[in-house]
Amino acid sequence: MALAKKPVNGMKDILPEEMQVRDYVMGVIKETYRSYGFTPIETPCMENIANLSSKQGGENEKLIFKVLKRGEKLDLASAKEESDVVDYGMRYDLTVPLARFYANHSNDLPSPFKALQMGNVWRADRPQRGRYRQFMQCDIDILGEPGNLAEIELILATTATIGKLGFRGFQIRINERRILKAMAAYSGFSEEEFDTVFIILDKMDKIGLDGVEEELGKSGFPDGAIRKYLGLFRGLEGKTEVPECLLYLEEELGDFLDAEAAASLKEIAESVNAAKQAEFDLVFDPTLVRGMSYYTGTIFEIAMPEFGGSCGGGGRYDQMIGKFTGKDVPACGFSIGFERIVLLLMENGFQAPGQPEKAAYLIEKNYPGEKLAQVMRQAQEERNRGKQVLVARMNKNKKFQKEKLAAEGYTEIREFFAR
Repeated sequence: MALAKKPVNGMKDILPEEMQVRDYVMGVIKETYRSYGFTPIETPCMENIANLSSKQGGENEKLIFKVLKRGEKLDLASAKEESDVVDYGMRYDLTVPLARFYANHSNDLPSPFKALQMGNVWRADRPQRGRYRQFMQCDIDILGEPGNLAEIELILATTATIGKLGFRGFQIRINERRILKAMAAYSGFSEEEFDTVFIILDKMDKIGLDGVEEELGKSGFPDGAIRKYLGLFRGLEGKTEVPECLLYLEEELGDFLDAEAAASLKEIAESVNAAKQAEFDLVFDPTLVRGMSYYTGTIFEIAMPEFGGSCGGGGRYDQMIGKFTGKDVPACGFSIGFERIVLLLMENGFQAPGQPEKAAYLIEKNYPGEKLAQVMRQAQEERNRGKQVLVARMNKNKKFQKEKLAAEGYTEIREFFAR
């Protein structure tokens, strides 16, 4: 039986045309983030399963690709539970590995530490447009900065990067976990019920207010609390400016609203709007939840009209590093949806700028050796002058070969015959 030639479901081969775009996008990301003082690091693709299953990754913990123990450690005959056969897992994001990295190396790192990390992650998710089981993430994080300077820098660096890639008119949607909790507490939900309420609220963009109301009712919450809660969202309809929305919530929530959280959000909005380079809108979104349970403060997402959904996000996670060390460290991060950005660029026929001139030297099969050396030297001289030169044997179907080379951007095609 022949071996399978297609990649496994949810993963893909990357053809040269897309690879050229990916390389360009990665270059723009690295160059821009470095200009903001972020330092590249790298972490392994696998982590201890206990780190990945620590109830910090939300729904993603259900999507872990788990790795069996190996050799003598794997004893299937006596195994009674999963921990008997599994010890590692493929990372589902870059945040948990970063927290472990910082806990392990903090004595050797500056404070605050501005990390740039790019690498593949794996989730056993249902594949769909822009969603894969193996995909590239591009994260920037600031560790050790307790104030909102971290959020401001992260938003400015991320939006500058997206702007340099040619995107306009996108949104940064922003919210605060403490404000989410204040709205729920004011409405009469107990703290133990918050997670269930937020999971339902997170569906607002798909099922609308009426759908959220119906699901909250089916979950057994009191009608009075549901009406009071949804009344807050109805009161915010048509409002997107951060100061305007916070003024409304301050009037409605009173002492339930954390004054520090509201003031911090206002400062973030003011600073970002004053210093932004790209064309985008910073909007307050009271329905923004973010699925990861490790978020403790500000949360944000990139919304692009071209994609019809999120193209990245992040937030503050001040309590994650403490899970490794016993001492909490302020932390905040922003991740670009790399695969979705590349998808949009490819769909729009994007051509990476600044590509070198490309020439192809096609050499006939029986081309004499003494002349071949001259051709190779000539090709090297052209490369030294900055030109990209491909040297290849001439195919029998020369016409088709030249057509394929032209499609790949080779504007100069030279032929070398034996005679």
